[in-house]
Amino acid sequence: MIALLQQYLIEQAERSPQSLALVASEERVTYAELEQESNRIARLLKDVGCRSGDCVCLLVPKAPYSILGMLGVLKAGGIYVPVDIATPAPRVQRIVTASAARLLLAAEPARPLLEELCAQPAPAVGFLDSASPEGENFQPLFSAEDWTGYSAEPLPSFRTTDDVAHILFTSGSTGIPKGVPILHRNVIRFVEWAVRYFGIGPSDRNSGHSPLHFDLSTFDIYGTLAAGAELHLVPPALSLLPHKLAAFIRDAELTQWFSVPSVLTYMAKFDALSDQDFPSLRKLLWCGEVLPTPTLIYWMERLPHVQFTNLYGPTETTIASSYYRVPHRPVSDTEPIPIGAACEGEELYVLDEALRPVPPREIGEIYIGGAGLSPGYWRDEEKTGAAFVPNPLVNDPSAHIYRTGDRGSIGEGGLLYFHGRADSQIKSRGYRIDLGEIEAALNAIVGIRESAAVGVESDGFEGTAICCAYAPAEGSVINPRKLRGELARVLPSYMLPQRWLSVAGLPKNVNGKIDRRELKERFVAQAVAASAHAAGGAQPGALPRRLSGGVG
Repeated sequence: MIALLQQYLIEQAERSPQSLALVASEERVTYAELEQESNRIARLLKDVGCRSGDCVCLLVPKAPYSILGMLGVLKAGGIYVPVDIATPAPRVQRIVTASAARLLLAAEPARPLLEELCAQPAPAVGFLDSASPEGENFQPLFSAEDWTGYSAEPLPSFRTTDDVAHILFTSGSTGIPKGVPILHRNVIRFVEWAVRYFGIGPSDRNSGHSPLHFDLSTFDIYGTLAAGAELHLVPPALSLLPHKLAAFIRDAELTQWFSVPSVLTYMAKFDALSDQDFPSLRKLLWCGEVLPTPTLIYWMERLPHVQFTNLYGPTETTIASSYYRVPHRPVSDTEPIPIGAACEGEELYVLDEALRPVPPREIGEIYIGGAGLSPGYWRDEEKTGAAFVPNPLVNDPSAHIYRTGDRGSIGEGGLLYFHGRADSQIKSRGYRIDLGEIEAALNAIVGIRESAAVGVESDGFEGTAICCAYAPAEGSVINPRKLRGELARVLPSYMLPQRWLSVAGLPKNVNGKIDRRELKERFVAQAVAASAHAAGGAQPGALPRRLSGGVG
């Protein structure tokens, strides 16, 4: 087993230098080119003062030069911090500050963000592309042309497998991003298992769908390099164009697709697939949130030649910690899909509040330990201590497990089942309700493209109002009264939403997941407006005493 992630590239460049490594539109990059250019970038980074263990923030879109930048940082002995360039500057500033970045490695699309960041003291800036880099508020150290004169010979490395490779920043409950440091060995252990399990090889053409600041892309990149395969970078705009996304899969003749479930649901709702579609595709993987069973049925009916695998795991445990290969098409829209068994080297537990294992089929909180476990939150001992706790089930004081906040149970055959977030459980009208159960019922209704349920505190008798936002499928005529009637067929009355909001599409966060915080804010704003209207002109911004019921 290798010790450092960049060794995957080094070995493949020696083994098959002229094989394609990256494909993006008309751009093609071979393994030899990827190796040589990343070595040049590494030497340039050293020349401008980057030292072993320094953090380098990557303010770049998804492009071949961005992958070069990642590998160049690793080869220079650094730690890369991928940043979403669509993120508002104040949040990016908090990430730059928290990581204590030595350098901002950017590209032309990030210029507006850089101007805002560099209006105040900021790290030095270097450009990975060839665009004119001059800015009003910054003077860049270099651009793409500057590293061409550097030697393509590799630098000696003094990093170890226990060193940090990159830091991924996730949302914090307080609004301050949390940095999750991922070690070289964390990624290597998952990649080594996954390449064997999925049988990935040099003939594979893998999707690069996820953004670079999202941990799914870690497997896209290093799983591809480990296998000597091709990574096809998917243009982000295609995620909003389901038929063009389907055409991309066909035209690129992809053999493996990996994404969050919302993309698969979107394509299914727009009926973007035909029977026996994607003849080259052999493996379809998803991770990040629950894939509605009706969506899985849609895909499996049209792609009987494809292997479908559900992966589960938070950022803090590196890419994924469990897997479940779906053996056959589910028999009904409500059949639950397990999140499965532990990946090699991973440890999964379902524990009660006293950190004791719960009996089979009883629901507890999911804890994860083992090979993928991050050492904790970057320079934040308080948050680390709250989430990464000593493992009470082993006789090793150094062993820790991560408190996921997810609820689960051990079912038949020892498989793990997901039962929603611990914080998605609400109490309404005296009943404890899991919003995930409501969403599963909503997603099974014909005419719904996507939906989400959130709980919003109120002063009324219900305690917490159940609020549902939904996006109708194209051409569908559907309204809250009809939806309530359909839900009443499968849910008890106390689980029926009291407030409804029809939207063109659900708000998503930077990782493509449903932004539930924004949904809650919309429902509060809706109630404020309704309250003001009923009162004949209440003061703007006044909060309603309660979220009223109704189907409108």
